Amino acid sequence: MGGLTLLLVIMLIVANKKLYVFEDPRIDVVNDLLPQANCGACGKPGCRPFAEALVSGELLPGKCSVNSEEGQVAIAEYLGVSLGAEEKQVARLACAGGKNVAINRANYHGLDSCRGAALISGGEKGCFYGCLGHGDCKVVCDFDAIHLNEHGLPVIDVDKCTACGDCVEACPKALLSIQPLSHHLWVACKNLEFGDQVLEDCEVGCTACGKCAVDASDGLIAMEHQLPVIQYGKAVQNREAIDRCASGAIVWWDKDKGPQRGKESRKIIRKGEKRVGLS
Repeated sequence: MGGLTLLLVIMLIVANKKLYVFEDPRIDVVNDLLPQANCGACGKPGCRPFAEALVSGELLPGKCSVNSEEGQVAIAEYLGVSLGAEEKQVARLACAGGKNVAINRANYHGLDSCRGAALISGGEKGCFYGCLGHGDCKVVCDFDAIHLNEHGLPVIDVDKCTACGDCVEACPKALLSIQPLSHHLWVACKNLEFGDQVLEDCEVGCTACGKCAVDASDGLIAMEHQLPVIQYGKAVQNREAIDRCASGAIVWWDKDKGPQRGKESRKIIRKGEKRVGLS
């Protein structure tokens, strides 16, 4: 028994030496300088994998949108690398149909969840493609970057949003996406219907009139599946594209003022909920 035990010990020692994988001690130091949010906004599944990518030179500290500026600088100085310039990205909502402008055609009684409501004929909203307003996106946001306004629409706090993508996955209507702040021109609608009958369900819905595509810079907007699709990077974005949109379905995102509607878009006066049979 003693000889067998000795043999096993020797085998374990040899295996340990043969199979040992060196881990750079700098990874632990860098990991301690990260916020431990494990949000995935950097493209890695967590803070430690991100620390490994930083030490290997695959990524730069500025890629972490959650870490403080002091933390990013500390990592850059420790590793002797540049901070890295990363454009801030945020979650954006492709819907402007709050309760005051979009009709509810049914009363939903059940789990207070967009995903739950969507299982019943797509939800209570007249527009099948619109935001249901139960706040699943708000619930999953760990950074308190989303709140519902008085009309039941999610509002994203640009300063708090880390672009982690949790809200994108939570929305059963796929209305949220991660966008660079430089995407000023934005289609705030995902309705795939055509014509003025769209406005019967939502006053701010896109009717696919195509005026925005005509007024935009060449190559900036293409009409696809009854919706304007913005070709970011192919042409210069311009505010003229929103001016003749009567419903205000296409907007210009201002850093300080938020979404700006065009000159000819109808004014929204209603403050209360819009329901079938009510004016």
